[in-house]
Amino acid sequence: MTCFRKTTVYLSAALFLNGCLFSVQVSAGDYSENVAAQKFFKEMKKRHDYDESELRKLFSQVYRDQGILDLISKPAEKRLAWREYREIFLDNSRINNGIKFWEENEKDISDAEDRSGVPGEIITAIIGVETRYGKVTGNHHVISALSTLAFDYPPRSRFFRKELEAFLLLTREEGKSPLELKGSYAGAMGYGQFMPSSYRAYAVDSDGDGKRDIWNSRADAIGSVANYLSAHNWEKGAGVAIRLELDPEFRELPENSFSDMRPNMTGSQLLEMGFKVPSTHLEKTVALIRLRSDAESEYWLGEWNFYVITRYNRSPMYAMAVLQLAQALRIGKS
Repeated sequence: MTCFRKTTVYLSAALFLNGCLFSVQVSAGDYSENVAAQKFFKEMKKRHDYDESELRKLFSQVYRDQGILDLISKPAEKRLAWREYREIFLDNSRINNGIKFWEENEKDISDAEDRSGVPGEIITAIIGVETRYGKVTGNHHVISALSTLAFDYPPRSRFFRKELEAFLLLTREEGKSPLELKGSYAGAMGYGQFMPSSYRAYAVDSDGDGKRDIWNSRADAIGSVANYLSAHNWEKGAGVAIRLELDPEFRELPENSFSDMRPNMTGSQLLEMGFKVPSTHLEKTVALIRLRSDAESEYWLGEWNFYVITRYNRSPMYAMAVLQLAQALRIGKS
């Protein structure tokens, strides 16, 4: 008779990211005996009265996913130029399916717009960029994705431990199995790809069934996206961004000119830097946005609502893709 005993093997590894070399100890087994995970279990007991033995039992079914570590090291926002990135989200299929989604859910989108002040085309575009209107919501087990990044990805382990904590809390609050929910490689979920902390803070029950179901209820997903933007102070009726033309004497600006997407200068200052600025925006507080392309960079005047969209995803390319898809949807639906 041969006896088998479950063991956890630890491997020494190195992770090179953003010019920094990290020494990593990764688990080849499950996370029940992982040192960092066990510390997390104790924190969950102290802060939220979780049973450590129950957590160890749960995490004995959760494993490190190397594919997730590979994916997070090369996001599209960092490896693609703007024109390449734009082509992904402004294709005919995404535009046509977006118009269809908007028409099929017109009442829910209109209601969400009325409550939040966020235009229907922006709500629809975010869902289109995130998941192709619910068709591609991710096939990674959320608990595995978050655990892998929390315990085996040093550059952002603190952030993902907080998201793992929020995930366990939301499954307890909503009566869901933590082992069943699926999402993106970063742990984002549902039509609008909410991270667990965003779900707990901003998801809403728009259809009135007593549940905040961003996975299956289009009304809840639509209302939740609108509520997220509203909670980040979307300005109703205001613009988002304006393409800037250059004066003939324009010279390339230093990198620190683009350090912050939050509006931090006036239109008049942009005028002095060599940009042609509409007279309506000379006294407004705005941001200077540069979108890099292989041929020629684009410069945009970002208004407050552009910054609000970047609270959903911190990339200016993401926010611009949402804006331009929204504009295409509005034109196509008219």
